[in-house]
Amino acid sequence: MSWQDTYRTWKNQTTLESSLKQELTNMAGDDAALEDAFYQPMEFGTAGMRGVLGPGINRMNIYTVRQATEGLARFMDTLPAAVKERGVAISFDSRHHSQDFAHESARVLGQHGIKSYVFESLRPTPELSFTVRHLHTYAGIMITASHNPKQYNGYKIYGEDGGQMPPKESDLITSYIRKVTDVFAIAVADEDQLLADKVETIIGDDVDQDYLAKVKEVTINQKLVDEVGKDMKLVFTPLHGTGRMLGEKALKNAGFKNFSVVKEQAVADPEFSTVKFPNPEFPEAFKMAIDLGKKEGADVLIAVDPDADRLGTAVRQPDGEYVLLTGNQIAAVLLHYILQANKDAGTLPANAAAVKSIVSSEFATKVAEAYGVKMINVLTGFKYIAEQIEHFEASGEHTYMFGFEESYGYLIKPFVHDKDAIQTTVLLAEVAAYYKSLGKNLYDGLQDLFKQYGYFREKTTSEEFDGVGGSDKIAALMTKFRQEAPTTFAGYAVEATEDFQSQVETFKDGHTSAISLPVANVLKYHLEDGTWIAIRPSGTEPKIKFYIGTLGASLDEANTKLAKFEDAIQAFIKE
Repeated sequence: MSWQDTYRTWKNQTTLESSLKQELTNMAGDDAALEDAFYQPMEFGTAGMRGVLGPGINRMNIYTVRQATEGLARFMDTLPAAVKERGVAISFDSRHHSQDFAHESARVLGQHGIKSYVFESLRPTPELSFTVRHLHTYAGIMITASHNPKQYNGYKIYGEDGGQMPPKESDLITSYIRKVTDVFAIAVADEDQLLADKVETIIGDDVDQDYLAKVKEVTINQKLVDEVGKDMKLVFTPLHGTGRMLGEKALKNAGFKNFSVVKEQAVADPEFSTVKFPNPEFPEAFKMAIDLGKKEGADVLIAVDPDADRLGTAVRQPDGEYVLLTGNQIAAVLLHYILQANKDAGTLPANAAAVKSIVSSEFATKVAEAYGVKMINVLTGFKYIAEQIEHFEASGEHTYMFGFEESYGYLIKPFVHDKDAIQTTVLLAEVAAYYKSLGKNLYDGLQDLFKQYGYFREKTTSEEFDGVGGSDKIAALMTKFRQEAPTTFAGYAVEATEDFQSQVETFKDGHTSAISLPVANVLKYHLEDGTWIAIRPSGTEPKIKFYIGTLGASLDEANTKLAKFEDAIQAFIKE
């Protein structure tokens, strides 16, 4: 059907939810907005689906949520009875309609006789990952749009290992979702009856306590925390999301007593009223934490995003101002501390390994190599880090020590198989206490690592293409890079080009080698000076992302090179 036909079907639907019906009325006459809402179904990939809230097949609403869940349910109907019986864990964040979407999901599953375990109130994404493994459910559903603006929501499916569904299973579920052509005909069960029949179970504090007990294992040097951490001043903000309750409890359980929470941002507010973007990558998200930090003389500020899977930090300088660390810098500092503290304690395994995405810094790689620890590179998406953890546990080949992505996502202990900002908050506080015990701070520690390993600098930029035709523009840019195959950037020769879609690495002299990682629409260039540049379309937003990683003899040199490469990329795009 054309988008106009699909729009008319929705407009004439007598059972359409009243708020969506009103939104459709308000959109009448705005063909551009209507076309964007109805021209195609929401994409469902290995990261689930994420989009703007509103009416339409290309929007997040109860009908597209039901459709996704119906696809999951039909897939589970094909599984052996004992597997299907394990059910699905469900959690949700603080966004508009998140709780509604969670319970609609339980109603769809219940109609198929599939058990659900639904949190009583909002909980972080990492706790959902933990819960899938803890309750041995077959799958998990997390209703969240992570750090996106307030008009977004999203839907993620987790596999039985606690990681997001890998491509094979995700593709199967997607095929079942696409067979659900009438979103208004999806049957849903009565939730009161599901609860009475114990097909749906409400969970909460019991799972929280089990999760928090595991978080206590994150602390490496309890004596250090007891002696220094108890007095160290720290500011924590959950940015209006899910992180407050577990974040506060985790810090207290670890022994950090002298911390403050930004009270205005401790409220679970779907409007994110104190920030434009609830994203700890952005300096603006720290404004209120900085104000409170200055008032209290806090050593370190920690912010987690609304579903508490990403974390950012700012460190107080001698002049009282705060400096933010990048995601890659935080990873290097964390990994250095983990390896050094375990080495000092005699607990660093001989087969230790860390895992990172291919678009993350080589800074952490240098740190790992200095301790004889293997760094393994995987595609972007924490599910690939989770797959490595599963492999390590099954084969015994390596012992997992740390995993990260440059986008401020870290995992310390693998009782969770996704990014975990609650765990990371506890460990980062310990690292801050460690440097405080040396008369330094986290930023000083970073400078020490720069002096030892080199001045690494990275930057991620993006081009955004919203609406109808946006995906075509992104595809055209990727085609341009492949067909025109740049041989230099900013005057530096490209020594090798990795194309993860064709799974071929092509070297400057023309010879090639195979890439063993899964197929992905990613290009990565390795330059003669050691710089690398990667290009990939976002899996969750209408963007194409450009990653640059460079190295200099000084921070100024690294920053200068970074700017030159950024200009070179823009010049190539506009040629």
